Amino acid sequence: MNIRFRYMYRDGANYKSWGAVIFSNQENVNLMTMKGRLQGAFLVDGTFVADQIRIPEVFLCLDWGIDQNDHCLHEFVSLEETSDAADDKYARSLLVFVLEVEAAAKIGWYGFTPSDEAKIRFKILC
Repeated sequence: MNIRFRYMYRDGANYKSWGAVIFSNQENVNLMTMKGRLQGAFLVDGTFVADQIRIPEVFLCLDWGIDQNDHCLHEFVSLEETSDAADDKYARSLLVFVLEVEAAAKIGWYGFTPSDEAKIRFKILC
């Protein structure tokens, strides 16, 4: 079975946009173990910078334009088994993705203002 990584973007007004990426599970890793590792790598509230771990951003401002409620953080929702085909743009397995998330966390999460075309980054402190 492949693994679907579900996440969302929630702006400051609590409007939501959903995203998902399906990773292969060729190493047959334990889902609960991988969930725990992800939760340990994300910020305390389960947020992360999607661009930093190479998954699509699902900002609401992509459809409606930026406003004062927009920020750069996405939220982890779940991991689940699926028979759907893997669709990660980089053909990563779940284990490789988790290792990439852990490496990003070790470096530090770097935020930006979504309106910045150049994504001028600042370190997120928690």
